[in-house]
Formats: sequence, structure tokens, C-alpha cells
Amino acid sequence: MAAGIALLAAGIAPAAAEDITIAHVYGKTGALEAYAKQSHTGLMMGLEYATDGSMEVDGNKLVVIEKDTQLKPDVGRAALAEAYGDDDAAIAVGPVSSGVALAMLPVAEEYGKILLVEPAVADSITGENWNRYIFRTGRNSSQDAVANAVALGKPGVKIATLAQDYAFGRDGVAAFKQALKGTGAELVFEEYAPTDTQDFTASAQRIFDALKGEKGRKFLFVIWAGGNNPIGKIKAMDPDRLGIEIATGGNILAAMKAYKALPGMEGATYYYYDIPKNPVNDWLVTEHEKRFGTPPDFFTAGGMAAGMAIVEALKKTGGSTDTEDLIAAMEGMEWQTPKGKMVFRKEDHQALQSMYHFKIKVDPNLEWGVPELVRELKIDDMDIPIHNQ
Repeated sequence: MAAGIALLAAGIAPAAAEDITIAHVYGKTGALEAYAKQSHTGLMMGLEYATDGSMEVDGNKLVVIEKDTQLKPDVGRAALAEAYGDDDAAIAVGPVSSGVALAMLPVAEEYGKILLVEPAVADSITGENWNRYIFRTGRNSSQDAVANAVALGKPGVKIATLAQDYAFGRDGVAAFKQALKGTGAELVFEEYAPTDTQDFTASAQRIFDALKGEKGRKFLFVIWAGGNNPIGKIKAMDPDRLGIEIATGGNILAAMKAYKALPGMEGATYYYYDIPKNPVNDWLVTEHEKRFGTPPDFFTAGGMAAGMAIVEALKKTGGSTDTEDLIAAMEGMEWQTPKGKMVFRKEDHQALQSMYHFKIKVDPNLEWGVPELVRELKIDDMDIPIHNQ
């Protein structure tokens, strides 16, 4: 109070607290709705945790508005422009879909405002289509690929891939192929299917034909997001008779119900609630179970990491939402998340982070296959390429 009186006496009013608008622009409806819901829950819990429940930074109130991209690139582009232009959002978070994200990147550059990408994965977001206003807390295709190459890539191994025929799937396969170099494993066949595919018989047969004559250990590696996950359907076609093992990365709990039929399957994941051991994750797991009756899921952790990154950046700027101040604060910034430490790499603003090599075990008390930790792949364990130069 005395300081405020002194400022007024000197003719200088203390800076008035202002609302800081954060726009969550994401696919609330559509095939990735489950991902979106988790991401938003995590974002709000991250803001809450990082502000000790006040939802304020330096007296400035954080106000979150939501906009639905409907998983349509043109809608996402318009929604982001509206958030920046009409709603005066200082920072936007999202989207879920990589295709929508690629349409939104130029809007951030046009308005000169931060877009914090979470959880869209395609490498091209922080690669060839990147601009300096883009930061990403979500993992990218290369992080998925390098981690899974560690899990599967061994001399003599032959691998075929099945992926969705859009940016997420194609970037994922390209990154996986690159990551396998030097492991001794060989990617011998690539199959792409539309995201709405229901019948995988033809795709599976082409994959089986490509692998059945190969010697040594053989994997079908699946890269798939959202509904219509093919793992259960392909498993029902008995690839075991040809010596073909199914492998894939982590996923949301609902999708991992199919993993119960794959005990011993190895892969790598971005997050599973029981793996990281740190105070942030302890709080997230405890509070999520208390509030929702379930453990936090794959994309809940990502949303929380984004919320915590925003608060950390605003603390570093003293509450300033000036874009140049935020960029200066965020480049090279380290902060804590449910996964432990993340770091925004200066060159491309990609968050470097741990990944987890797992092996599936079956717990009769859980509906999903449990990814049991084999090895934490820390930031320094993975050489994640820079694609924006």
C-alpha cells in the first residue's frame, strides 16, 4: 500500500492488472474429440497448478476461451484469426490435428502472435512449415520415431508400416524410416489408409504378402490416431501364423484396450500415468482421479505441459504479453511438467522431452494393456533432427 501511495504522490500510477486471454483452438468435435477433451482438461489443470490455484500471473487474470476447429483446416484457420483479431488473445494453444495445425501456422505469423502447438505431431509443423511464432509442447514425429526405433530397431529386423494417409501418418513413417538408419533394421514396406477406413483386409493382405517371405524377426508397426484403430482387426487376421508381430507406440487408455491381446509387445510412448515419478505427475494423477474418477490420459499430460509453459513464460516476462518478450522468454526455456523437464529448443521451438520404451503386460484389474517401463529415454539419449533449416 505504501509503495502505491508513493507512486501516486510522484504522479505515477501503478500498472493496472489486465486480463490475459488464452485461446484454446482445437477439435472439440469430430474423430479426435477424446484427444481434445483430455487436452483441455490438462491445459486448465496446468494453469491451475502453475499459478497455485490463483489463475493469475503478476496480478493479471488468465482467461481461457475455446474455439472448435471441427478438425477442418479452413475452420481452424478462421477460428485462430478470430481469436487473435477479435478476441485479442495473447497466446493460442492447439490444435489436435496436424492437418489443421499446418493451416493455422501462417495465421500466427500474419498476426505476429504465439501459437503453442499441442498436441499435433507432424514434423513439418516445427519443420518446413515452421515460423518463429510457433512453439510446440507436444512431441513431434521424430521423437516418436526415434523412441520406437530404439525399441524395435535391431540387426536383421524387417518392418512394414501401416499409417493414416495424411500429414501425421506420412511424417511419422518418414521420421521412423530415418530413425531406423544405423540400427540394422530395415523398413521394407509402407501402407497408407484413409483415416475413416473400417475394413483393413486389403491393407493387411498387402502387408502380409510383403513380409511373409522375409527372414528373421518381422514387425508390422502401426501409426494411427483417433477412432478406427486397426490393431484389433489385424490381430484377428492372425499375423502370428506368418511370424509377424504387431507393434505400435503409446495411445489413450481406450485405444490400449486392444493391447491386452498383445502381451510382451514393445514400443515407445509419450506418456502413461504410472511411469513418470515426480511431484507434478503425482499431483496430476491424484487430482485427476479425485475429480474425474479415472487416471489422467495421454493428452492430459500434454495439455498440462502447455499450461505450465504459458505460466512460466509469463512469469519470465513479468506478465508482459508482448510477442517479442514472450519469444525471448520461451527460446531455450526449461520448465517442469508431468513428464519431468522440458526444454524449448532455440532453433525450432520444439519441446525436447523424455520418451518411454515399454513392454506390454496384462493386469486383470485393468481394461487396457499396461505399458511397463523398460527404459526412460531422456533428452540427451535421443538425437532429434532439426527440420526447419
